[in-house]
Amino acid sequence: MANDASTVFDLVILGGGSGGYAAALRGAQLGLDVALIEKDKVGGTCLHRGCIPTKALLHAGEIADQARESEQFGVKATFEGIDVPAVHKYKDGVISGLYKGLQGLIASRKVTYIEGEGRLSSPTSVDVNGQRVQGRHVLLATGSVPKSLPGLEIDGNRIISSDHALVLDRVPKSAIVLGGGVIGVEFASAWKSFGTDVTVIEGLKHLVPVEDENSSKLLERAFRKRGIKFNLGTFFSKAEYTQDGVKVTLADGKEFEAEVLLVAVGRGPVSAGLGYEEQGVAIDRGYVLVDEYMRTNVPTVSAVGDLVPTLQLAHVGFAEGILVAERLAGLKAVPIDYDGVPRVTYCHPEVASVGITEAKAKEIYGADKVVALKYNLAGNGKSKILNTSGEIKLVQVKDGAVVGVHMVGDRMGEQVGEAQLIYNWEALPAEVAQLIHAHPTQNEALGEAHLALAGKPLHSHD
Repeated sequence: MANDASTVFDLVILGGGSGGYAAALRGAQLGLDVALIEKDKVGGTCLHRGCIPTKALLHAGEIADQARESEQFGVKATFEGIDVPAVHKYKDGVISGLYKGLQGLIASRKVTYIEGEGRLSSPTSVDVNGQRVQGRHVLLATGSVPKSLPGLEIDGNRIISSDHALVLDRVPKSAIVLGGGVIGVEFASAWKSFGTDVTVIEGLKHLVPVEDENSSKLLERAFRKRGIKFNLGTFFSKAEYTQDGVKVTLADGKEFEAEVLLVAVGRGPVSAGLGYEEQGVAIDRGYVLVDEYMRTNVPTVSAVGDLVPTLQLAHVGFAEGILVAERLAGLKAVPIDYDGVPRVTYCHPEVASVGITEAKAKEIYGADKVVALKYNLAGNGKSKILNTSGEIKLVQVKDGAVVGVHMVGDRMGEQVGEAQLIYNWEALPAEVAQLIHAHPTQNEALGEAHLALAGKPLHSHD
């Protein structure tokens, strides 16, 4: 079909990552004739170099920790080390299974899939493989790549990005992680579980700095307990090779040495050289600018995912892609409330949140109108069984709805679904307190926190 110059698709999508393929699947489901163009593999960063492989490594690390710590549960086990090729085989098997399933979905929805490097050639066309693919509408979804800092060259050997870290053929004896955000702390956590001596360097004053400050402090305390070192509040100055590794110098002159340096300072949009600006698409610092309906300033062009300046999360890409497909199919599109999107950092312990921080709530509503409550997981039976510690913190507008749920502890990412409903349905503490939560579960901790906030605590102090 793509080679037939007379074919005009309803939607041509450039990029087959989370946002692109979600738009393709939903658009085809709604009867749109869709072409999906991808230069690598459908599934994009999340499936092949991001969410899925990193979580597989973290789970392997969790198994290693459980083997080391088994005797405290009365189980005699020995930990003999990490078989790196076997870990990669497990990780790649997870990716392969999901990739095949996604390919099957694309085919079953009758999406025209074109493998090749595309370029926006007009407001209604993309050139790929020497052909022009025409569409009534074009969706840009070209994603992101790991960023670095000025003067810091990633060589893929001693100075690496997350892409390199995912395929590393060894467990490094020591590592410096530059960046204490989601990517940085997840790799620090996995590597520590594998036996690496890890130091995280974060220029801001806390790890996971976009989270509620209480969550950051809890994670820092847990990392100290695990022996993960970190340096906060001073920015990177330079990196240089040593005889067998890398030396990092900070702005205050402090120096750190390790076998490898992982640069985890965020991801930047893929937009250069793809014809966007030539076709009049507005761009700022590489990001394609969109409105709340994901429309660019060019009427026939939309953009989603890491390419636009919204939350860089796969599930946000899914939602944005679906929004575009539904809008083009004539359905009523509802703008995304980005505060209502669940956010999870899958380190050990996990950090999960939805809604706004206490500081943001005070900024919006006034300090005297905000109530915050902390429920310690020490009072939760299942968390005690799992030997995890942490807290659930609720942020409420006084006499009103819960506007923030912030959780730290193992498996807290699995509890964020209910937290999302609480925030997005503007639940009152008393309404959640009426719901009966199963005992003993970690999910029960959310119920207990709301019981306390409603003024009738059960397994917590007044």
